Amino acid sequence: MFVSRGLVVGFTVAMAGLVLSGCGTRMNKAPVEDRGTSTSSAPAQAGQPGVVVGTPIKPLPGAENAGKPGYYTVKPGDTLIRIGLESGQSWKDLARWNNLENANLIEVGQVLRVAPPTAAVAATAVASDNGVVTRPVTSSTVAPASAPATAASAAKPAASAAPGTVVAVAPATPAPAVASAGEDDIAFIWPASGSLIAGFDEARNKGYDISGKAGEPVLAAADGRVVYAGAGLRGYGNLVILKHNNTFLTAYAHNQSLLVKEDQAVRKGQKIAEMGNTDADRVKLHFEIRRQGKPVDPSRYLPAR
Repeated sequence: MFVSRGLVVGFTVAMAGLVLSGCGTRMNKAPVEDRGTSTSSAPAQAGQPGVVVGTPIKPLPGAENAGKPGYYTVKPGDTLIRIGLESGQSWKDLARWNNLENANLIEVGQVLRVAPPTAAVAATAVASDNGVVTRPVTSSTVAPASAPATAASAAKPAASAAPGTVVAVAPATPAPAVASAGEDDIAFIWPASGSLIAGFDEARNKGYDISGKAGEPVLAAADGRVVYAGAGLRGYGNLVILKHNNTFLTAYAHNQSLLVKEDQAVRKGQKIAEMGNTDADRVKLHFEIRRQGKPVDPSRYLPAR
């Protein structure tokens, strides 16, 4: 059968057009919607269909005090115990000053008060033959009822307050045995009888490492009050921290057992723990003296051997 060359060419061109038309239809798909990215430069308006208005970020507690003296910004890895050691304060005082309901819940970036409030004492205790009389509170700040009582209130029972009268409890203070005259006038003693195996190095060893055998006594280096007793500070094992006054703390780490409790008053030379190797590579006592939270060389304060 004879077919015209022109007819064949025309048929071929027509078929090619159909194929190209089909390919073009397949390539022009609808764009994929990315619901996680907005391409609009206009700000989201409440009430627009499909628009979710974000909640403003709430500032962390105390953010307005960042950088001020007497305040500390929480860093990754911080705990209230460590912050207390670094600032020379009791972790319980920090919790109270910052109104922390749960001392284990602090956030990176949160700003904490690490110095005592400057407000005057809310009530004045007046000694009388019948005990201690407390005057009504004139300040809006009242210390929690769980705060330790002062020596005066412990000596005699407090008088009953009249109905409707708020009785202020004095804030925690150093143990009564601590002398108030001269913050630096503390005669420290060696807390253990072993030999010195590692001296003070501000960068690598914040105190003294003293040798000994498991179970040997660890002694309070001066009169004070227990502000921490436990194993909640990484690298220190079973730890006791004593507060001696508003200037000095001492720390006793790696103990086998602890013989004192928090808020307990202790005397210089009292056995407060037994030496051990918790969180350490050998039996030893790691001993620190901290002045206003900063580690200092114990040789400046301990008697020569």
